[in-house]
Amino acid sequence: MTPQAGLFLSCIAFVGLHLLWSHPMRSWMVSHLGERGFQLVYSLQSLLFFGLMIYFYHAIGREPPNWQFGAWVWPVGTVLMWLASILFVGSFISNPALPGARLERGRIPGGVFTITRHPMMWSFALWAIVHFLVIATMKALVFDTAIFVLAVVGSVGQDAKKRKLMGEHFHEWLAQTAFIPFTKGAKWPGTTAVLGGTLLFLVATWLHPGPVGIWSWVG
Repeated sequence: MTPQAGLFLSCIAFVGLHLLWSHPMRSWMVSHLGERGFQLVYSLQSLLFFGLMIYFYHAIGREPPNWQFGAWVWPVGTVLMWLASILFVGSFISNPALPGARLERGRIPGGVFTITRHPMMWSFALWAIVHFLVIATMKALVFDTAIFVLAVVGSVGQDAKKRKLMGEHFHEWLAQTAFIPFTKGAKWPGTTAVLGGTLLFLVATWLHPGPVGIWSWVG
């Protein structure tokens, strides 16, 4: 198997099994493995195939970019990754889509949920978009498309699942929140999300193998 084929197949397996286990097969798997057993097996297979994606991605080696987007991609990518970091940190604060979370009647969206009701998934989607814009190679297209599809399609499935579980309460929530970021406006995402997201952004870009973000302009 070539590294290119390995990357393609591992991406299909990662996305396909994630969606399959999260939605149509979840009840069946939980009934046979129990909730903890399901979470364990689900996490292990996700880590396995994501690890294979990374392995084959690096095994392919250097590739020429399909096209050059120009110098504008760096400042735009920096802003988008900063936003993605804020959404990611903010997604852990009062998120009704997290396992075991409750949604009270009449709840008004706050924090990053004034931007999108799927802040974590959109943080992944934004990362995939920026990653491809900056690198623009064929292996990046395959890898990043897998992450983007999983984030967007997974969000759609998450809405459908929560709609069944929460009923009318979730319909009220859907009416007040946006699926696509900023399509219903945006307010202050919250001090914790901004500070935590900024810290995450600075640390992650500093640890990046190559200089990215503000570190590419410092020194």
